[in-house]
This record gives sequence, C-alpha cells and structure tokens, in this order.
Amino acid sequence: MQKLLTWLPRLDHRVWILIAGRLLSQLGSGFTLFYAPIFFVNQVGLSATVVGIGIGSGSIAGIAGRIVGGSFADSPRWGRRKTLLLSAAVSALADVFLALTYDFPTFLLGNLLMGLGIGLYWPATEAVVADITTVDQRNEAYALTRLGDSLGVGLGVVLGGWLIAATGAYRALFVIDGISFVVFLGIIYWAIAETLSTQQTSRRMFQGWGRALRDRPLLVYVLVNILFTTYLAQINSAMPLYFTNYVQGAQGQVGFSSTTISTLFSWHVVLTAITQLPVARGLNRFSRPQVLMISAVFWGIGFGLTWLTGIAVTGQLLWAGFSLSVLAIATVAYTPAASSLVVNLAPEALRGVYLAINSLCWAVGYFVGPALGGWVMDQPRTIADGFWIVSALSVLLAIGILRYLDRITSSVPVTN
Repeated sequence: MQKLLTWLPRLDHRVWILIAGRLLSQLGSGFTLFYAPIFFVNQVGLSATVVGIGIGSGSIAGIAGRIVGGSFADSPRWGRRKTLLLSAAVSALADVFLALTYDFPTFLLGNLLMGLGIGLYWPATEAVVADITTVDQRNEAYALTRLGDSLGVGLGVVLGGWLIAATGAYRALFVIDGISFVVFLGIIYWAIAETLSTQQTSRRMFQGWGRALRDRPLLVYVLVNILFTTYLAQINSAMPLYFTNYVQGAQGQVGFSSTTISTLFSWHVVLTAITQLPVARGLNRFSRPQVLMISAVFWGIGFGLTWLTGIAVTGQLLWAGFSLSVLAIATVAYTPAASSLVVNLAPEALRGVYLAINSLCWAVGYFVGPALGGWVMDQPRTIADGFWIVSALSVLLAIGILRYLDRITSSVPVTN
C-alpha cells in the first residue's frame, strides 16, 4: 500500500475528492447504461423507434447543456461549483421522471433533463481539474479522473446486471442512479469550494464564445478531435455488430457468441483502467499534439487488427483480443492529452468555454460514429470489411492535422 501511495501523483486533495464523486455518479450511470432501452421497450411497452428518438433527444439537450455549462462555468455569478450543483440536481430530477415513466412524454422529458444535466457537467468538472493542478500535473490528473469515470461505469454495469438478474426491478436502477447524483451533489456542496478566479473572468455571459471560435489552433484541434471521438464511438457501436455478424466464430458459425463479446469488451474496459495512469505518465515527456499523434498510430493499428479479425481463417478470437488491447492504449493516450491540450490553449478566463467546445466534439463524434457505423454494418461484407481499412487509413489525416497543430502551438505560452 505504501508503494502504491508513493507511486500516485501528489495532487491537490480536491482532485481526489472530485475523482471519488465522479466514480459514484458514474456508478449510477452504469446502472442504467445498457438496461434502460431494454426496460422501456420490453417492460414499459414503448416501441424501439420511440425509445431511440427519446434517447437521441437527450443528446440534443446535451449540446445545449454544454454551451450553457461552459458559459456558466466561466461566469462570476455561477462559476464551476454552482454549475456542478445545478448539473447534479437536474440529473437527479431526470431520474425521478425516468423512474416514473409509463408513457412517451414522461420518457422524453426525463431524457431531455438527463442530457441537459450531463451537458452542464462536463465543462465545469474539467475546468475544476484545470484550476487546481499545474501544467506538469494536469495530464495525470485528467487520467485519474477518467479512470474514476471508467471504474464507475464498469462497476455500475456489473452491479446493475446482478440486480436485474436477482430482482428484475428495472425501476430501482433509476432510483439508485438518482441517489448517486444526490450524493455527488453533497460532495460538491460540502467538499469543493469555488475554484474560479473572479479576477480573470468576463462579466458578459456568452462573449467568450466569439473569441474561442476565432482561435485558429482550437479550430484545428476540433477537426481532429471529432475524428478521435468518432473512433471511440465505433468501439461501442460498429465493432460489436462486426464481431457478431461478420467474424467467423466457433465451429464455423458466423459471429462470436454474446458471452465471448462480453468477455472481449470487459477486457478492453479493464485494460483501459489499469493502463490509464502509466500511459499518461510515460507520455508526459511529449507535447500534447505529439501524444495525440501516438494515439492516432495506435488507432490505426487497432482498426487494422479489427479488419484482420474479420478476414482471418483461424485465430479470430486472438486477433480480436489484440485489436481491443491496442485500442485501449489508443484511448488512454487520447483522453487526458486532449483535455490538457485544450486547457493549454485556453485563456484562464475562458477555460469553461474552451472545454465546452472540447465536449461538443464528443457530442458530434457520438452522433456521427453510430450513424455511420450502423449504416456500414447493414452493407455487404466487402464494405463492412473495408470500413476498418478506411478507418485505419484515416489516421494519416489525423496525424497530418496534428503535425500542423504541433507547429502552430509550439510558440503558444502554456498557462498554469
């Protein structure tokens, strides 16, 4: 234990408190992540199309939440703390509506509120980490907060599955999720003081967006970040379908079994968790654009291995395991470096707005990725196989953009 404590970075105690709070709130989110669509279709009786529309509406509300959340986080009237408190309260209220859902209007309202709450959350929580860390600490701090998120979601999925198997009480999942947001609200209220420096802030709520949208390095970064978030979405959307419908499984059957797929993706989550901090620490010697180039190389190799999984005559499971292992490294190299890069680009008074733009890239990527991947997986096998080669080659575009970004940011001063 002493060795572990020595190995961990020396961060402000508020970072550790925030990590614990994020783990708890994501634990509740993991409870509902995979089981909500099953519940609303099979138990409540809503159609799959209606459920898809409702969940999609949450993403739209999330875009609005990110825009408002970024401006609120930079506003002296709101700041990071009040924005996080508002996010937790809105998310808890969303779970009340979802737990009481018996018809589409209630379901829609619950999803709109949940999307809004999540949108408010991301810019503020990322800004808090930036406020209470130094440049040298930031990459590892973001790695640890992402680790808290990943562990929370992973544990939530497992515990939620156990609860459903034991009781069948789907509505209890939303109650537990709501309680987790209330606990998170309490942690923020009692343990996290406001971190916004009021001397650095602007008095006009949305004026920072104009400046941010004229920032050339930030706009260049947005282009490549949408590519990366689209890659992430493919792991969760297109890849399971590809392994199910196109890869040769056991005894000559088409597709891996659901148990095999679950094991593969569980391994991906576990490897992501255990390598998050070591990879972030090992890559600290490079500039943030250079780290993202390294991540891009791993994405390309991972997608190439996915293609090999589909065309291989033997050893498909082994290639699939290699693919998801490489993609886990690509993910852990990407996520903390991306947030750190945005903070480095942002004026201190506009951290919330810049991080909101970073979060909006995720919203775009997770809209484009599943739509594109779903369409491709409905096509003939040659197109489905070729999709992974095209994805692998697309990293050359990402690397080219990042080389340009590295050049134009090398003269940009880094703020503490």
